[in-house]
Amino acid sequence: MKNLSLLKHLLIFATILLVVSGCAHQPVPNAYAPPGFFTGFLHGFIILFSFIGSIFTDVRIYAFPNSGFSYDFGYFLGVSFFGAIINNK
Repeated sequence: MKNLSLLKHLLIFATILLVVSGCAHQPVPNAYAPPGFFTGFLHGFIILFSFIGSIFTDVRIYAFPNSGFSYDFGYFLGVSFFGAIINNK
């Protein structure tokens, strides 16, 4: 009985979360030449330094507006490459 109540609460929470997140959107990027793959790779590679800088200054660790998937993919690869270098002992 207790598991059923927990499952019911989780389903209600998940439904509310999906309804609220369905309203989220990003503004349309209006840029002449938004950052692309290589800029994303660079930003992903220097994420540690950008994060430290963002604590003390108004530095963002993710570019907006960007070119979308290509920037995101480059960012992901940069973070992965940085992580591989750090973990390679």
